[in-house]
Amino acid sequence: MPSFSSLASRRVVHLCATALFLTTLAACSKKESPQEPLRSVKLVTVAGTDLNVLGEYSGEVRARVESRLGFQVAGKLVQRPAEQGQRVSAGQLLALIDAQDYQLAAQAAAAQVVAAQSQRDLAAADFKRFEALKTQNFISGAELERRDATLKAADAALNQAKAQAQAQSNQAGYARLTASQSGVITGVDAEVGQVVSAGQPVVRLAHDGPRDAVFAVPEAMAMALKVGQSMKAILVSTGQPLQGQVRELAASADPVTRTYAVKLALDASERLPLGGTVNVLAAQLPGSQSGAIKLPTSALRQEGSGSAVWVLDEANMTVDLKPVQVATVDGNQVVISGGLQSGQKVVSAGVHMLTPGQKVTVYVDPAAKSAAPTPSGR
Repeated sequence: MPSFSSLASRRVVHLCATALFLTTLAACSKKESPQEPLRSVKLVTVAGTDLNVLGEYSGEVRARVESRLGFQVAGKLVQRPAEQGQRVSAGQLLALIDAQDYQLAAQAAAAQVVAAQSQRDLAAADFKRFEALKTQNFISGAELERRDATLKAADAALNQAKAQAQAQSNQAGYARLTASQSGVITGVDAEVGQVVSAGQPVVRLAHDGPRDAVFAVPEAMAMALKVGQSMKAILVSTGQPLQGQVRELAASADPVTRTYAVKLALDASERLPLGGTVNVLAAQLPGSQSGAIKLPTSALRQEGSGSAVWVLDEANMTVDLKPVQVATVDGNQVVISGGLQSGQKVVSAGVHMLTPGQKVTVYVDPAAKSAAPTPSGR
């Protein structure tokens, strides 16, 4: 009869053999890969549509006529009643320079007129006296002619003195800068105590009357616009729609921004606030076309340096990644210039959750499904 220890040894050997067999069997068995989940996707059908490229530009309301006013003479600025934003009327005093020197010059010119008048009166009296002597043949005709020449020279000197006096009087009057038209002061370029030269701008005056919307456009748009062309605009502060015509196009581009300035004459714009912001809706731009393919931006997937979309293979209900070329963006949609054809179905959402060749199902909106009519009799 076998001993207890031998039986225990055999049992241990048996258990070890069984464990080794199970381990070998598990190692030789083939693991099954987990099945890829079946995803539900939203689709859009590729179709051509009219592409109407519009431009919207931000502009500023300005007076059609804006003057930079300055003195006609140089001097030290002693008063400047005008302030930025102030409304002024025609003839109102805007600024004043020290006119003391001009007043002294005007007084000197007036004194010159008195002296010239005296010389002319004396020459006239001499001529009259010598004319009487000539009648009595007491003097020769040559002597009378000399007196006549002296009188004419005195007349000329008097006229010259009067002209100089008028010019000096004008110079003194130019020390007052007044508004040429009623309007609004839009800028101040000089302060009291400053010495200004003749013609140097002191204030800027926006004349009352029609207003323009001034904005800048790129070269392509500038070439498409024409003077007299109708355009629409919207006043940002109130949402008021405005209508106008292109009044002026810049002949050359701005050297810094390389854009062209456009002035749009606004209809019935006398009451528009100066400096207000307007959004100008540009006309149809070059590049507008029919049959363009547009997709929502959510359908795009970045692949390297380009873009791609998931296209549905309806026969196998799988998706494949297809590179596309994007031409431009139109709101929340992109315009595809190449890579797709009309009739193809493209995944419009969840593009980052898919893999090439993955099986999918078409997503159906539950609300639309419940709203669908049910067949009668069921």
